Amino acid sequence: QVQLVESGGGLVQAGGSLRVSCAASGRTFSSYYMGWFLQAPGKEREFVARIKWSSGSTYYADSVKGRFTISRDNVKNTVYLQRDSPKPEDTAVYYCAAGLLVGVLRWDYWGQGSQVTVSS
Repeated sequence: QVQLVESGGGLVQAGGSLRVSCAASGRTFSSYYMGWFLQAPGKEREFVARIKWSSGSTYYADSVKGRFTISRDNVKNTVYLQRDSPKPEDTAVYYCAAGLLVGVLRWDYWGQGSQVTVSS
């Protein structure tokens, strides 16, 4: 059974550091892309970044370039999303997902989400 479990959310001070983790289990993810999405209050869920598990190559949404960093730890089977100097507008539920590129990138598995609140 595939599980993606996010952690590291909660209350974060603006200007501090924000890092959410996604522990993946239940299958081999070497062929997968791992992605991060966020859903701010009252808004649609939006794509933030993805990383190819095998190569580590990354891709970011234009709207977040330079603000977030995605990375992975192959030993821990965990993917991370980091934001230095977060701002209150980064308050959102952060979701991780795993997907395969089959013509288009299809996100097959989702975590339950991790609420991050950035206080000013």
